[in-house]
Amino acid sequence: MQIGTVSIDGPILAPMAGVTDLAFRTICAQMGAGLTVTEMVSSRALVYQDRKSQGLLKKTPSGPMAVQLFGNDPEVMSRAAVIAYERSGCEILDINMGCPVPKVAGNGDGSALMLDPDRAASIVEAMKKAVPIPITVKTRIGWDRGNINILSFAKTLESAGADALTIHGRTKTMQYSGLADWDIIGKTRKLLSIPVIANGDVFGPKEALSCKARTGCELLMIGRASFGNPWVFQQVAAALKGETVPELPALRKRMETAAEQFALSVVDKGEYIACLESRKYLSWYLHGVAYSGYYKEQISKIKTAEDVSAVIRGIQKDLR
Repeated sequence: MQIGTVSIDGPILAPMAGVTDLAFRTICAQMGAGLTVTEMVSSRALVYQDRKSQGLLKKTPSGPMAVQLFGNDPEVMSRAAVIAYERSGCEILDINMGCPVPKVAGNGDGSALMLDPDRAASIVEAMKKAVPIPITVKTRIGWDRGNINILSFAKTLESAGADALTIHGRTKTMQYSGLADWDIIGKTRKLLSIPVIANGDVFGPKEALSCKARTGCELLMIGRASFGNPWVFQQVAAALKGETVPELPALRKRMETAAEQFALSVVDKGEYIACLESRKYLSWYLHGVAYSGYYKEQISKIKTAEDVSAVIRGIQKDLR
């Protein structure tokens, strides 16, 4: 599939705050993600030259990458687009119009833009003028069940020049609860001439095939299902191509990947931060592993790189 001039071959890694850093994006690209997306980056912070926000722009070393920006001021968003494009070398810029978190939506950013289609369109138009790469939007089906406006909102964004649209099949008030509405994503896809990317409840190959059948979308975005499981991308890619779905590697091999993610994180952020963040994602690698409680407790106490190595060695020795 094409988004503008960018070819996407495989399911897309969703932008997730505190998750899709450089290390994890690198691993997911290696495992078959057709596009990786950064954590959401504040447009105002970029314009004000915030160093932490600039650090989120590091390019995934393989495959196309999108930087996701959030904000509600067209001029600030266009200036941030230039900064993000020039500093990251990204192939796509994505606009967050779906984040339901109160501190984001409460400021008029993220999903709040669904309540102001004219402003949303102005942001797309401003960014399209500012940079020479595709501009995409990630949004939801509406604010709440009484305000499901994705059909009209999507047409507004397409008319403003958006090159593709990702739809999470939930409302803002649903956040991540309940079932994603794939049917309305399908209705939106039929309405638009630009690519529509389906997002929500794609947990593995089976759900991916069902989502594609229900929505008609060739491109799918995977979020929470990738936690500790970057192999989901190669599995979903195989299923969508009608190929044999590869099995999940043995735990020993999975922990080798976890160790690689940690090593990449150390290079990117330094040992101290990498160790703190490893407490979260190393536990994800043990999801569903029997008798892993002891090692999850040890993970919660990690302070040094040697602690990480010891935990991984122990898991590989004692668990299956």
